[in-house]
Amino acid sequence: MAERGRKSGQQDKRANGKKNGSVSNLIAGYVNLTVNGESRKLMIGKDVQTSDTLAHTIRETLGLTGTKVSCDHGACGACTVLMDGKPILSCMTLTVECDGKSITTIEGLEDPKTGRLHPIQQAFIDHTAFQCGFCTPGIIMSTKALLDKDPSPSEDKVEEALSGHYCRCISHYHVLEAVKDVIRKSEER
Repeated sequence: MAERGRKSGQQDKRANGKKNGSVSNLIAGYVNLTVNGESRKLMIGKDVQTSDTLAHTIRETLGLTGTKVSCDHGACGACTVLMDGKPILSCMTLTVECDGKSITTIEGLEDPKTGRLHPIQQAFIDHTAFQCGFCTPGIIMSTKALLDKDPSPSEDKVEEALSGHYCRCISHYHVLEAVKDVIRKSEER
């Protein structure tokens, strides 16, 4: 399940008067991100506002529209991306909280050299684990985080990892079959 960003009013424990890269970058007026392996320096006030969510920045500033915003309240999981390998809800995370972080979106899963889809993406196609496709990127990103952490999870662990995703279109057994297929194929290698 994706983690929510800090709620308004919570203080960054690192910002206790000590100089660190993130705080000094924000004071200097920019946010550094690595998005899908590419470094991005975003100027606060020009490229990004302090109130912009990561979902907004990914979609509107960077033009990566694979990340979807559905509920915009952190309840559906459609906006899930990976931050330093962990699934987060990008609609609940401010971009300025991500300074110095590595972000992976659905677009970042494709092999940049061959253009080949990631095995998880291919398994979702092979098992028709989507219909309208709106929530699919978030489900795939949570699946990727799970399989990176545990290449052979139990079905219960798969269900738990995907429990924060809400889809109105599909039977979730298609998703489970796709994930089991990825696990099976990776074990065969």
